[in-house]
Amino acid sequence: MAPSVAPGHKTLGVMLPYTPLHHLLMSDGLECLVMTSGNVSDEPIAYKDAEALERLRGIADYFLVHNRAIHMRCDDSVLKPFRGAPLFIRRSRGYVPHPVKLRWGGRMVLACGAELKNTFCLTKGEYAFVGHHIGDLENFETLRSFQEGIEHFKRLFEIEPEVVAYDLHPNYLSTRYALELDLPKVGVQHHFAHALSCMAEHGLEGPLLAAVMDGTGYGTDGAVWGCEFLEVTLGGYRRLGHLRYIPMPGGERAIKEPWRMAAVYLERALGDLSSLMAPFLRHLPMDRWELLRKAVRAGINAPLCSSMGRLFDAVSSLLGVRQEVNYEGQAAIELEQLAEEAEGRYPFSVLEGEGSFVFDPDPLIVAVAEEIQRGTPPGVISMRFHRTVAEMVMEALRRMRDESGLQEVVLSGGVFQNLLLLRLICEGLERDGFRVYLQRQVPPNDGGISLGQALYALCNGGG
Repeated sequence: MAPSVAPGHKTLGVMLPYTPLHHLLMSDGLECLVMTSGNVSDEPIAYKDAEALERLRGIADYFLVHNRAIHMRCDDSVLKPFRGAPLFIRRSRGYVPHPVKLRWGGRMVLACGAELKNTFCLTKGEYAFVGHHIGDLENFETLRSFQEGIEHFKRLFEIEPEVVAYDLHPNYLSTRYALELDLPKVGVQHHFAHALSCMAEHGLEGPLLAAVMDGTGYGTDGAVWGCEFLEVTLGGYRRLGHLRYIPMPGGERAIKEPWRMAAVYLERALGDLSSLMAPFLRHLPMDRWELLRKAVRAGINAPLCSSMGRLFDAVSSLLGVRQEVNYEGQAAIELEQLAEEAEGRYPFSVLEGEGSFVFDPDPLIVAVAEEIQRGTPPGVISMRFHRTVAEMVMEALRRMRDESGLQEVVLSGGVFQNLLLLRLICEGLERDGFRVYLQRQVPPNDGGISLGQALYALCNGGG
């Protein structure tokens, strides 16, 4: 296999030929083909011949066309095996529009999903029809694809929505679309919707516990949430714990350049980095950090976040795995792939607040820096980091159980696509007597958000 195929990964995604055209293509003796979606980055798939010839001519040498027109664009589905059953990364072709059977019925709902990995959801009776993978709603082309998909499903299933649900982030295109509709409206907090999507799959009413971890989601305090420990019912949630807030230097640039999170975590844990000469700094562009530090201290373009995804980014950067990313989650994915079997974990602190707790990862950052200084192999550090995050989640849920007596737990959010971390957490929670629920019908990432939004609107109305 060419080294340019899935670099930094130990596994490959494979599929069998599933159309007659595929079989004709393979009939001349080809053993395998490397496939990718027919689109330029950040754009929806080109599915009409003229559109493909125009938009893809700069990257494609030849075009294979067919006299049967494609009616609706639809990405391939992506799944991983976990404990003998599939775990969705992307739910699309082959699974959509098969509905999720709900325990509750009611009026027809349109849920508009999130911005990244967008899907929409329409309900009718006891069925939730989660749409195909749209992609990231960041431009007019993907927004048009989103609107076309909704209209297609409305015609297909004879659904006229009576209420619309949306994410609380005011700048999401999906939110703006929802707010322009002449329908009663229901806003649903991002991480609450994650938890609800898992509850929808399993017919759970709560109260129960939820651990929701991802890269970004708009919090009710205006901060970027992403490591949330909640007590949840169909009607609402209590935020009982989270990761300690830290600035994101440069805002969204910190997502694309993980070294920024490494620098801000190191500076908080160790103090002024300009006086240090240490191996764990060798991957960081310190000249650029000098300028960014001033902006962070002045609170300029440095929103606070409690994101587990950004903590993964920081450690990935410190280990020299990834300083800039080419796709969402790349730094964390490659950090997972780097891990090799090793015992031990790193310390962390728990800060007590009024009715809540906050995990402080600064001791973890110090320990990782010391390990790098000692020359510990990066794969060992990665495994110990994963074990530490797993212990953090288990400690949070034990604390919540001690207070509430609840033992049912839902796990959701894009971080739970990490099968190493998911395995460590599931095994630990089950040893501790928890009943753990995972998502099997929709992805744990933002591709499942619309299902959770729809459930909330179905059970709580709108105005």
